[in-house]
Amino acid sequence: MKTPVKDTGAMISGMHPDLQPGEFAFVVWPENKPWPEGTRASCVEAEGLSLVVPIAAAPQDAVAMRCITLQVHSSLEGVGLTAAVSSALAQAGIPANMVAGYHHDHVYVPSGCSQDALSILQDLQRSSK
Repeated sequence: MKTPVKDTGAMISGMHPDLQPGEFAFVVWPENKPWPEGTRASCVEAEGLSLVVPIAAAPQDAVAMRCITLQVHSSLEGVGLTAAVSSALAQAGIPANMVAGYHHDHVYVPSGCSQDALSILQDLQRSSK
């Protein structure tokens, strides 16, 4: 396993954004109901349990999202990767919902913006080298 990257420039230059297959949605889920197969993330909030689920398991009015995984093994103590990614996407008017895992960061963007978001993140990576 690779050593986690902590340096901001190294995280950005090594992020290798990868658009994942499938569409997902952020939903509030009943705590006593089994999670849908393919659930990607969870977060317990004061208002209830939030899940990131395959779009087929979401209400019809849910926003369809795509996931871009940043392939760098970013340190949990690293500073600046999330800010750089969200700033680059914000400048293009693309909403970004960040989810951090232990090994990687994942950026959820509206499906219709996913190719543009991927290109922006690839450009950000190239410009940091």
